[in-house]
Amino acid sequence: MAQEIWEIVFMFLKAFAVGGTICTIAQIIINITDITAGKILVYFMLAGVVLTAVGAYQPLVDFAGAGATVPISGFGYLLANGAIKGAERGFFYAMTGALSAASAGVTAAVVFSFLASLLFKAHTKPN
Repeated sequence: MAQEIWEIVFMFLKAFAVGGTICTIAQIIINITDITAGKILVYFMLAGVVLTAVGAYQPLVDFAGAGATVPISGFGYLLANGAIKGAERGFFYAMTGALSAASAGVTAAVVFSFLASLLFKAHTKPN
């Protein structure tokens, strides 16, 4: 029982360390450059795609779990992984595999955003 608890704690520590490192890198880029947040998100998503294509992101996911899949680079990993698995079935599936793999997450984001818009009133951010 005690060993199972330590395994869970270690799993959380690994996820926090990897996810925190990814976020720290993004924050450093924000602080030292004039790159907009939107561009940084796209770069990190593309980094996830490229790292998945060369086989470097899967070991990170195997090691850190949610620490590697929750950040935006994990979305790139998800899209690339879906396309790669779809390509095993043919060209059409390579094109639709990424969308199939990400459909649950995108649907949840749209639904919860809509629900939040019903609950809260939008306002302009004061400068």
